[in-house]
Amino acid sequence: MFTNKILITITISIFSCITNINAQKIAYSEPDKEEARNGNFEIIGKLNNQFLIYKNFRNSYYIYSYNNQMELVEKNKLDFLPDRIIDANFITYQSFAYMFYQYQKRNIIYSMGIKIDANGKNISEPIQLDSTEVNFNTNNKIYTILVSENKQKIMSLKINNKSEKYHIIKTILLDNNLNLTEENFTSIDMPERNDFLTGFQLDNDGDLVFVRAAGNAQNNNINHLSLITKHANSNQLTTSILPIKNLYLDNITVKIDNYNKRYLTTSFFSKQKRGNIEGLYCYVWDKTNSKAIMNNTSTFSEELRNEAKGESTTKSAFNDYYLKNIITRIDGGFIVIAESIYSSYRGGMNNRWDNWNNSPYWGGMSGGYYTYGYASRMGSPWYPWGDNNSFNNITRYYADNILMLSYDSSAKIDWTNVIIKSQYDDDSDEKLNYTAINTGTDIKFLFNLQERRNWMLNEQAISNEGQISRSPTLKNLERGYEFMPKFAKQVGSKQIIVPCLYRGYVCFAKIDL
Repeated sequence: MFTNKILITITISIFSCITNINAQKIAYSEPDKEEARNGNFEIIGKLNNQFLIYKNFRNSYYIYSYNNQMELVEKNKLDFLPDRIIDANFITYQSFAYMFYQYQKRNIIYSMGIKIDANGKNISEPIQLDSTEVNFNTNNKIYTILVSENKQKIMSLKINNKSEKYHIIKTILLDNNLNLTEENFTSIDMPERNDFLTGFQLDNDGDLVFVRAAGNAQNNNINHLSLITKHANSNQLTTSILPIKNLYLDNITVKIDNYNKRYLTTSFFSKQKRGNIEGLYCYVWDKTNSKAIMNNTSTFSEELRNEAKGESTTKSAFNDYYLKNIITRIDGGFIVIAESIYSSYRGGMNNRWDNWNNSPYWGGMSGGYYTYGYASRMGSPWYPWGDNNSFNNITRYYADNILMLSYDSSAKIDWTNVIIKSQYDDDSDEKLNYTAINTGTDIKFLFNLQERRNWMLNEQAISNEGQISRSPTLKNLERGYEFMPKFAKQVGSKQIIVPCLYRGYVCFAKIDL
């Protein structure tokens, strides 16, 4: 009887191991040998159990549709597009997606939208959202498309900054059928000479939130910050000045907590100009009561500094860290994720001051309008490093440890942890960094590590209590495939699409974790 119990236990253990092994599956798409090797791409998402990928090569634009085995179902050329577009992005629903794009024809920039089906075919005519007359040619977008978390509200916005004293934001609010619900012009005072706007987000009610920051490339710090909200169907602004006396902020992010109707503003801070990063600043605005409910600074402990410092000193441990993800919780708490990223070149090192404020919204200004982002390469909308490449320099890119900070509902730290990793590559960062998959029960991190000069995809997970678990090397990793996890997209609770390089061609892997 005792022997039978042992056999049953062993059988259950073996079955559990087999189940866990089989639970993780990878399916690869075939490389398209007809496509150019230096094209751009975007993973659109999962529609009716098919996976859509957008690609463009020079002035040709396609949507690829794959089945569950990543076999090509259809390849559709987007003939409705003009010869050259400036930007394209997508919002996916269960059975269709919207494609938004902008292009310039003579002295007019057009902002457009169109509906596509699960095979990547357009099922509507292009809809003109807006147009702008300009006196310059640009490769950068002047329109930004925002979508609410529940995807019921969509907004197109542009910023006119011809006046130094005030900027004008034009917002066009749409419902999920692209019906116009609001068109609005809003004037925003810019009291400081070096003020700029960043961090635009749209909540589930259609309200716009962003920040106005004061600082410049000489000071390299932000010492004045305001949180600004604009309610739907109104051009009136609510401005809250953040109390940051004696603090210098860097790397500002805005996150909406729709469940608790809160706006969260976070930033690294130092206590002197261009000083070492001391900790994280958090400011929480209660939308329901129109007031600030939290204003905290969390100074990083000596223990955390030693754990996170990598090759840095303890004092400068966080100088290379940048905020990458913020995950809100139903209880009002949130998790902040940051990564250590930097670069070097012959003759020196780049640091966070070489690309001031590191904001993906901050692309510069041209012809009286904000221009967001730079021309993408290999699917990336923006890069965190300064560009010091020249014909005589080789730039080495680094992406090291991942920092996780969990805050409770009162914006106080309840746990911290660090995933230790070390990545670098020369003249390319496409295989560096990580992707985070929020499964609801934990957060899984996928990233490459070099083993015998080959990049191998690794998985680590962190629980709700802050405990890190390290999974075995992923199975079915085919030889010759090099993953680019930073461009991956989560398409299910435990399912992601990860782009890969295979003999110089881009293909895609569907991973079920």
